[in-house]
Amino acid sequence: MTYQIDKIQMKNIAILVPQGAASVGCIEGSYIGFSRANEVLAGMGRSPLFTITLVGLTMEPQRYDRFVSIQPDITTQDDYRADLIIIPAVNGEWNEVISINREFFPWIVGQYKNGAEVASLCVGAFLLAATGLVEGKKCATHWMFQNDFRKMFPDVDLVSEKVITDERGIYSSGGANSFWNLIIYLIDKYAGREVAIACAKIYEIEVDRDTQSPFIIFVGQKDHEDEPIKEAQSFIESNFQKKITVEELAARCAMGRRTFERRFKKATSNTVVEYLQRVKIEAAKKSLEHNRKPVSEVMYDVGYSDTKAFRTTFKKITGLSPIDYRNKFA
Repeated sequence: MTYQIDKIQMKNIAILVPQGAASVGCIEGSYIGFSRANEVLAGMGRSPLFTITLVGLTMEPQRYDRFVSIQPDITTQDDYRADLIIIPAVNGEWNEVISINREFFPWIVGQYKNGAEVASLCVGAFLLAATGLVEGKKCATHWMFQNDFRKMFPDVDLVSEKVITDERGIYSSGGANSFWNLIIYLIDKYAGREVAIACAKIYEIEVDRDTQSPFIIFVGQKDHEDEPIKEAQSFIESNFQKKITVEELAARCAMGRRTFERRFKKATSNTVVEYLQRVKIEAAKKSLEHNRKPVSEVMYDVGYSDTKAFRTTFKKITGLSPIDYRNKFA
């Protein structure tokens, strides 16, 4: 279906209405964001650019959060050609969520092959990944579910610290309200920077935010069956203030270093050094949030003696300096 106003090619935005539990905020926010962009364009004396359509598997209204009901405009069986498909965040047990929404996947893939772009919001990335469209590509999702995602989709390059990914017409956003950053990004791409900035100001969205690292709470991946590695993780978490070497950990597990490192990475999705760093920095974050100790004292408390190394690692993991982190979250 093609729309034209004043000889300007409209962009058909298709927002999925998933089966099961879904984030009403992602569905409503996407609809409002592109609608507001049309209003901003009108205020500039320009023609609207976006038509927004809610697409379901059936025409039955979907009830979310017990009291919100959303009525699809069309179904995947209708004759419709999308320019952009929005996959909102979904909730529940992931295999079940994917199963009950599986009928969307051929439609999404077919639309993509016909030129549509596809964007997932937050944990909508699980549905996007299940289509196969992001195998070998970068993808973001909510940091809380990164371990689940990596286990289910090992062929996807998950960049859990990113707010937005953009690769060959496939987009994804980080967790929770960062979906707004992707909506603004897409408005910028389709309608221009001036319109995007206006929308960002209306909704008070911090544009060009590229990392969700400051918000990540590190919880070591222990949903695995490798008991010696679990013991090594527990040892690290109980002794992070001390100097711990890979050789020491391997010896405690009665393994050679290379075998230990391989099994550790497979089980936790982190190298041993990454895990050590993340546990130390998580402890430093909590200290900065809850007390006024000097940064140098916090550094010593978590087992660092080199100021430059501590600050470099802290910023690499959180995206902020220790002082900036304290100012933001204390």
